[in-house]
Amino acid sequence: MTNPALYKNTSANLANTSDAGIQDYFELLKPRVMTLVVFTGFAGMWVAPGMENIHPFLLVIAIACLAINAGAAGAINMWYDRDIDAVMNRTKDRPLPDGRVHPGEALAFGVILSVFSVMMMGLATNWLAAALLAGANLFYVFIYTIWLKRRTPQNIVIGGAAGAFPPMIGWAAVTGDITLYPLILFAIIFMWTPPHFWALSLFANSDYKRADIPMMTVSAGARSTKVQMLIYTALLVPLTLLPTILGYASMQYGMAAGVLGAGFMLSALKVFKSDDLKYARIMFGYSVFYLFALFLAVIFG
Repeated sequence: MTNPALYKNTSANLANTSDAGIQDYFELLKPRVMTLVVFTGFAGMWVAPGMENIHPFLLVIAIACLAINAGAAGAINMWYDRDIDAVMNRTKDRPLPDGRVHPGEALAFGVILSVFSVMMMGLATNWLAAALLAGANLFYVFIYTIWLKRRTPQNIVIGGAAGAFPPMIGWAAVTGDITLYPLILFAIIFMWTPPHFWALSLFANSDYKRADIPMMTVSAGARSTKVQMLIYTALLVPLTLLPTILGYASMQYGMAAGVLGAGFMLSALKVFKSDDLKYARIMFGYSVFYLFALFLAVIFG
């Protein structure tokens, strides 16, 4: 567990919390993460058979439930991690460590939105989609945030499953079942997550050390992390070609996946060969573009 003595100023800040504004609560939802969740979830809906038979209003409700649930999980994550957020340069200005939102309010906000989004998803679409939505939320909060993040360098590897649920949720919202294709989309995001976050941890390593978070870069060092980034990237690229190989997506998708994957592999190689952290920053930025572009190809493929 992280040393609580590091955060002696946090309680004082929180004691002086003033009334939070709408923007503060919006920040609790981690809108950047929410955008990626919504987009990959929409891709799962779009390619699901029978999507054209679903009323557009219900699709909007399902997408809203995805967004709200992802944001709710982010709010609970910020509530639990407010101590370590306070000592990391990247997160110290978030609403909780900055004293703009009271912890109890943040927790209640996250829990209420979590329950609301799951119930609404079940009523608007089906209860399989709602169960998957609840599972993603619970996995992120209890497995990743509470159990893994502060205890093992495999936190991102295992915890990344939470962020891989949206395509399956989107598919299930339309079809009421799960087949191989959404499982492949799940696996793609699952394999993408470690190199994506380890690229971040390379240039934010001092933050993780200060917060005593056992990221791979902290516990195993930069060299070992770079090797594992290469391995995951090498496994990810052929995985992205499976939709075309198995006949779920067109050749155009396969070509796009190949080109995007080559760029991702090149980024990983540059990170591996150089100690210059600019390549880690480039790879992190490219990894976000990569996943958006890949799922855009899924939509049009």
